[in-house]
Amino acid sequence: MNLLIRDVPPRSAWALEQAGIHPLLARLYAARGVCHQGELDDGLHLLLSPSGLRGAAEAARLLADAIAANQRLCIVADYDCDGATACAVAVRGLRMLGARQVSYLVPDRVVDGYGLTPPIAQRVHAQGADVLITVDNGIASVDGVAAAQQLGLQVLVTDHHLPGKELPSAEVIVNPNQPDCGFASKSMAGVGVVFYVLLALRAELRQRGVFDAGHQPRLDALLPLVALGTVADVVKLDTNNRRLVAQGLKRVRAGALPPGMAALFRAASREAAKASTFDFGFALGPRINAAGRLADMTLGIECLLTDDAGRADELARQLDAINRERRVIEGDMREMAMEIAESLFDEGDEPPPAICVFDPDFHEGVVGIVASRIKDKLHRPTFVFAASTAPGKEHELKGSGRSIPGFHLRDALDLVAKRAPGVLLRFGGHAMAAGCTVAEEHLDVFENTLNQVAAEWLDAATLQRRLETDGPLLPEYRRVDVVETLHREVWGQGFAPPVFCEELEVVSQRLVGEKHLSLKLKHQGQPVDGIWFNRVEPLPSRVKLAYRLDADEWQGQKRVRFLVEGAQL
Repeated sequence: MNLLIRDVPPRSAWALEQAGIHPLLARLYAARGVCHQGELDDGLHLLLSPSGLRGAAEAARLLADAIAANQRLCIVADYDCDGATACAVAVRGLRMLGARQVSYLVPDRVVDGYGLTPPIAQRVHAQGADVLITVDNGIASVDGVAAAQQLGLQVLVTDHHLPGKELPSAEVIVNPNQPDCGFASKSMAGVGVVFYVLLALRAELRQRGVFDAGHQPRLDALLPLVALGTVADVVKLDTNNRRLVAQGLKRVRAGALPPGMAALFRAASREAAKASTFDFGFALGPRINAAGRLADMTLGIECLLTDDAGRADELARQLDAINRERRVIEGDMREMAMEIAESLFDEGDEPPPAICVFDPDFHEGVVGIVASRIKDKLHRPTFVFAASTAPGKEHELKGSGRSIPGFHLRDALDLVAKRAPGVLLRFGGHAMAAGCTVAEEHLDVFENTLNQVAAEWLDAATLQRRLETDGPLLPEYRRVDVVETLHREVWGQGFAPPVFCEELEVVSQRLVGEKHLSLKLKHQGQPVDGIWFNRVEPLPSRVKLAYRLDADEWQGQKRVRFLVEGAQL
């Protein structure tokens, strides 16, 4: 692994420090492109205006008319954490703004597949809905939207995924990534998009005299959910997204969060009063996602919708149990998948340009997580496939892919579809994560074509595993209060959490739990504990390590420890 040190523009760091920013934070922010203090202001008044989001005003008028006519609204959600939080925000927000008949429907990952399909449209119509609203899906649902409209439904698509060549014929589309949308934040999660639609709707209702500025629903109460979905979906934390997340975190820490979120904090043994983006991404998010992977995402959505603390606790415990089951399934599947992946090349050789793994026993609910683990270890674009268990589709394989920097996965799938027509039955996604469906008989063709594309697109520099770091840590910052200061900040995709690197002395090392390397290190001549999770190979006595700062509590005493992320050996 090549450990790189981020460039720190001295003028930016100096300006931030002069503005009263902690010297270490000033350096970290400057290295991430922050030039002045104003970019760190997370005030609500600085959020981008909904008026710049194409379709938001039209969506507001459509929804305001529907509310005035007491029409029945049905949300069609996705079965991941972004989809679940987007659904909860839509249902809560529409009710706050006067809608009296709001229901939701979330497709089953196994039976229905992703997005608004014609059968889903049929089910929404059978429920008696007048308006169908997609959240975190719909931009690729050309057939589903057409089917809904043929049944007499009005369709509002709210999504953030990249559109295909053909847009659906919905009455209104709100998506910052649709053509001709000038909205500055292209990285909003699905939950962010629907939150903006609600902001536009409230403005429309003010114009109609339903509310005035002094007496209107406080939509900022929804920001904890917006923050959770934004972080869990691993979208880029641009300035606007960071403000949304920061505002959500403030409310969570102050105790102003839905009962279901509070219950999930308790189930994960985390403290809401000390909430961080890490909690959203690695504690709450996975518990909600587990419902969509192994059970029914209705559980996750109900947990986020209920205002009954007792029911919230019960649902959170169920989600926690499902997540434990998910971890067991994932662990077994990861070992098997890694063996298959490593059998694709001889020991000592480089892996192929792309990795494709399939086994009939794989569970389709966790293929994405397993693909991510293989990608992390082998540093190659990776697809993991499982056999579909949907009735009548047993011959189909559902794949989930994860990529490495410099390889746009959805664009690669688009090229595979052109070079091998008919092989991809369905596909979609982003640069770093994508999904697809192939017939089992065509898996070899898919694998060969993807490897051809990868061989053409990936060069030696892209295939070199690199980790950007923030360089050495000054010894005076190796303090618990500094760790807590760092944990309070908003870090995530595109605004990476601090990782320091330097040569350290390894005083001693031992395996704990059979798979983690526990370390006694010397940093600037002072002893410090360290741990490298999921590492079993021993380290030399002096080595250049990349590490994050953490605070470990032992017998009531908090101590700084280093969480090792990588080594330059």
